Formats: sequence, C-alpha cells, structure tokens
Amino acid sequence: MKTDLAKKVIFVMGVSGSGKTSIGQLLANDLSIPFIDADDHHPPSNIEKMSRGIPLEDSDRAPWLDILHGIAVKHLNTGCVIACSALKEIYRRRLSQSIESSILWVYLKGSYELIFERMNSREGHFMGAKMLKSQFDTLEEPQNAIDINITNRPKVIVQQIKAQLKMKTEFGVFGLGVMGKSLSRNLARNGFKISLFNRHVDGKEENIAVSFQQEYPELEDALPFDDLKAFIQSMERPRKIILMVYAGSVDAVLKSLSEVLAEGDIIIDGGNSHFSETNRRMAWMKEQGLVFIGAGISGGEEGALKGPSIMPSGDKEAYLKVQKYLETIAAKNSDGNPCCAYIGKQGSGHFVKMIHNGIEYVEMQLLAECYAILKSQGQTNDQIAAIFEEWMKDLGSYLLGITVDILRKKEGNDYLLDKILDKAGNKGTGKWATVSVANSGEPATMIPAALFARYLSFFKEKRITAAKVFSTTSIGDEISIFQLKEAYQFSRIINHYQGFSVIERVSNHNDWNVNLSETARIWTEGCIIKSDFMKELVEHLKTKDSLLIKLSQTLLKTHASAQNVAIEGIKRELHIPCLLEAVNFFHGIKTAKSTANVIQAQRDYFGAHTYKRIDDPSEKSYHTEW
Repeated sequence: MKTDLAKKVIFVMGVSGSGKTSIGQLLANDLSIPFIDADDHHPPSNIEKMSRGIPLEDSDRAPWLDILHGIAVKHLNTGCVIACSALKEIYRRRLSQSIESSILWVYLKGSYELIFERMNSREGHFMGAKMLKSQFDTLEEPQNAIDINITNRPKVIVQQIKAQLKMKTEFGVFGLGVMGKSLSRNLARNGFKISLFNRHVDGKEENIAVSFQQEYPELEDALPFDDLKAFIQSMERPRKIILMVYAGSVDAVLKSLSEVLAEGDIIIDGGNSHFSETNRRMAWMKEQGLVFIGAGISGGEEGALKGPSIMPSGDKEAYLKVQKYLETIAAKNSDGNPCCAYIGKQGSGHFVKMIHNGIEYVEMQLLAECYAILKSQGQTNDQIAAIFEEWMKDLGSYLLGITVDILRKKEGNDYLLDKILDKAGNKGTGKWATVSVANSGEPATMIPAALFARYLSFFKEKRITAAKVFSTTSIGDEISIFQLKEAYQFSRIINHYQGFSVIERVSNHNDWNVNLSETARIWTEGCIIKSDFMKELVEHLKTKDSLLIKLSQTLLKTHASAQNVAIEGIKRELHIPCLLEAVNFFHGIKTAKSTANVIQAQRDYFGAHTYKRIDDPSEKSYHTEW
C-alpha cells in the first residue's frame, strides 16, 4: 500500500557492508516504491578502480553523484529508495541540491568490527573488506538523518525506519524490567502504538527490546530500540515516555533524555521514587523545557499487565495529555471507571503510593501474626487456609486471598511455606513511609511496627542464639477463631485510619488537595491493598468527619476481641507487634487526659522548655524552678 512517503526520495546510506541494499529493497517493497542501488550506476572507471583496491577520489565520485541526483529528480513524483554510501556531507549536499525538501536520509550505523566480519563473509562483491578502513576514515556521520542500529534484524530495522520517517508511535516505555514489560504489553493490547527501549550493555543487556518484542504477538507493531536517539525519533510530539527504572537510576536517565528530547515532551516516572525527589526532578526538568509527572503504580507484575492502580501527579495540564493512556491501561472498578486519578500537585502521587505501601506492610504483617497465633494453637497450614478462606466471605482482600493460596501450595508432599526462610526483605518504601510518618507528626504507629518486624526477622542468627538462652512458655488461654477474626478486623480499621490520616495531614501541609475518597476508589481494584473494606472507605471518606467516629460501632464491637488476642498473645510470648499496636493506639486515641503532663514537667525540669496550664485558658507558657 502506498503511503504519503511515496513522493519522497529516501536515501539509505552507510559504509559498504552496512546492509544498504538489503534494507533499501525491503523498505521500498514495504512502501511500494522503486528501489535504486547506487552501486549499479558507477561509471566503469570507478568499478575498475575499486576492484584494484584503490579508493575513489572526490573527482571520481562527482559524475556518479550527478547521475544519482538525476535519478532522484526523475522520481520526485513517485518517490523511491536509493541505497548509497554518501559518506561525506558534501556528497549529500550534491545529491539533494535543489530538492532538499523531498529528500529523507537514513543512516545505517554499525561498528567497524561488525561490518568487517560481514564483508569477509560475502562473496562476489567488487568492494573488498580491506577497503572498509578507508570508508570509515572518510565517513562524516550525518546530523539530519535517522540513525538506525544495524544489529537488529532487517525486518525490525525497516519497522524502525518507517516509524521514524512518518508513522510515529504515540507512547514510549523506557526500561524493560518486569513492570516495564507488563505495562508495554498492556498498552499494546489496548491498541496503542508504542516504542520500546532498553539500554545496551555488552555481555549483559543485549537486544532486550528486540527479543521482548518478538516474544509476544500483541507487540507485533511495537518498535524496539536500544539506541536512545532512534527511540526518541520514533515518537510523535509531544513525546510521552514512561520510565520503568530503579529509583537510583532516574537522575542519570533524565540527564540523557534531556539531551535528546524537545521542549514540551513529557516524562512519566512510574517507579517507586521518593516524593521529595519527584518534586526536585519536576523543577529540574522544567528548567530543561520538559514536563515531568510522578506516577505511583501498584499491582505488581500481574497488575501492570492486566490493569494496575495508577496515582499520577504534577502539572495538571500535562496529565490531561497522558490521561487516556494511563486510564485505559488501569484496572476498572465495579462501575467500570478506571482506577487512575490525578492525585495533586508536585510529587503527591509518589507520596500516596508510598503510604499505600506502608498500609500494605501492615496488612501483610497482620496476616502473618494471625498465622503465628493459629500455628501456636496447633493448626496445620491447610486448616489455617480454610479459616482464612472463610474470612474472605465478609473480609475479602487480595492479600488474604493470596495467603490462602500460599498456605496450600505444596512441593511434593511438603508445604512450600514451611521451606521458606523466615527473613523478610524490603525495597525501601516502608522505610520512606516510616520516616514520612515521623516527619508529618501524625501518630501512625502501625507502619513503623510492621517495618521493624521485617527488620527483626532479618536477624535470624541473633534470634536463634536468643531462643537457646531464653525459653518460651505458653501460658495463654485458647484464642477462638471468632476472636482472632474480630481482632484482625479491628486492626485493619486502625491501619487504614492511620494511613489516610497521614495522607490528609501531608496533603494539607503541602496544599496538594488530595481527595481521600478518590484515592480509596482507585485502590479498590488493581493494587495490592484492594479489599472489600476499601470499597466501604470510598463513601466514608467523602466527608471530613473522623473515620474512627464513623466506624465507632465496629471498633466498639471488636475491641474486646482485639484486646483479648493481644493479652493472650503476650502470655504466649508471640511476636505480634501490629495486633498489639492497634490496641495500644486505640487506647491512646480515646484517652481524654494523657500522661503527657509528666513529660512536659520533665522537659521543663531539665531543659526549661516551659509548659502550659489547664487552669489558664490564655495558653501562656510557664517555667518552674524545680
């Protein structure tokens, strides 16, 4: 089928052995326009000279270039592809003289070693491999051409050329790790024409994008690259690129992108970056004339593929330009609405994702603690799975559901869970969330408790040593399944209350105007903490009233069970920090008169920090010489 490229003269250039003829023929066939091999139009004197290994002079090439120019002019109405070395800028000027607007240049780029090897393996060509050095010495790389890496397959190269000549892609994915690959497939499945990029590292990361593109049918029309300039040139403007790279490499990537992108292009950081770094990067990219969006993405590999929860933030106008892509690939809630919403200004999207992960830490730890209690009472993995499965009927959540699967998984006749080393890892977001909780001044005590439980688990050797010295006694009474379920329900309410309270406080402090109800809504599907309870919170969070007060009936109903589980867990000497902290926080938040008066008196005693008096409503500060 002819395209609007049919009236363009496309010069495919490069040194001998770069594949000009093969690529040119394939491209011409794809575009249904004539193909001309420049080598076929050398005067006999030139061919004889090259056959004897004598490099051509500029005076030798002049009549040849004039012949090719005439051929180009002749094909202006039909278009054509001409394979020609055109190694010097003066040659290219001569070829395009007076017809510059109708000429497109494609430069096939490859290393000397690769091309030398190719030339040695071919037969019957008048240009010998020994002539290659002179061609590289002569070569002046073009500045106005489309650069194409010749290490890819010819078919892929033709796809790349066509994309960069005219048929631009609409979205780019930079970084093809687990999440990047899943998001790419998600975008392609939803009909978006995409460009794929992964860096090239000799011996470590080679042809990642090409191999990935060839692996999945839905990526048939995607364009793979390991050359950054070619990747950028393949996209329509303003370019829209999502980064799926490690947080520690974002700055280096942004620096390289800022050198090749144009004003107004949009970069989306879809990784787990710290929100303060996102704020800084937004300002940095703005100085470069680029737009930066921070987008928290939750759902893991499966979510990224089938539909994640997406939390974008930054410039609202820029978000509107990428909205259709993010909302299309996002999970859909029960109403069919995308689990993606603009969160607010600056790095609020990454902040909200960070607190999401903090809530996630607690939810995971609570299930581990329930498992510990049931194990201490002699329940088998299958029995615990059955109990959790029963809970799913009215306390359903993604994490509860996968824990049922985990408990039942066997390797041969043995439970796989029993073979997994009890040292929990973390990727840093729990630590970031804990520090942010402390900085916010909000008493969200369960996130730190869950983080430190993971830290404690990592000290396996110390725990083994201590276990030998300090014997454990189990003097607690039996904890009923009903009481444990209520304690779990109670603790989850406290966890979610604390998480949303942190978001609200930090949002108010930074004037982000985060909508808590909308945040809960996009967490109802696609993310790790999706649950039936989250769906309830969407309505509860539509007003500014305290979540604890709104859920007071459930808290009062389940408090006794939570308290009893905490007591019996302590008697059994079980490590259940989050179950304990939920009760402890609840006792603190409902204590009208706390013991902080003692703390203030102590502070004034040793540091003259002053205090206020309950019998003086003026809020005057007092100091006592104790």
